Amino acid sequence: MLKIGDKMPEFEVLDQDGNTVTSQDLLKTGRKTIVYFYPKDNTSGCTAEACSFRDHYARLTEAGYNVVGVSKDSAKSHTGFRARYGLPFRLLADTSTGMLQAFGAWGEKKMYGKTTLGTLRRTFIFDENGILTRLIEKVDTKNAAAQILDPTESSSAPPAAASSPSKS
Repeated sequence: MLKIGDKMPEFEVLDQDGNTVTSQDLLKTGRKTIVYFYPKDNTSGCTAEACSFRDHYARLTEAGYNVVGVSKDSAKSHTGFRARYGLPFRLLADTSTGMLQAFGAWGEKKMYGKTTLGTLRRTFIFDENGILTRLIEKVDTKNAAAQILDPTESSSAPPAAASSPSKS
């Protein structure tokens, strides 16, 4: 898994419109980048998280952030999810899980008492140069944007470490 100070891993995936997106594309923006990984489009926790970023998108962009959501869903699934909830940011389709694995957002998790391999809900925050400055491993889906914008007012820990309730 990535550690604070690590460079953004290289990747190449498709966005919701079928356009190829690479790590270099995200770095070209000259902005800080939030890369959040979520398990599945149109599920309650993932929708709450996406809508938190949507509802605070203006504040996030004013604070200099570029927001990108990533799951292993297809580009077509992302197109529908993005349209249904009016998401103003890109959703990346990592159907091979290569990006998920490179970031450390793919691994064992327990669901309904059963251990499975899947997407680990995590948020990575990179500076303008693509250096990881913050990692939130325990995402509060309803307050995902607040964990970044107002870490002292949300259930997030200080920037170097994060601990707050996770909801799948």
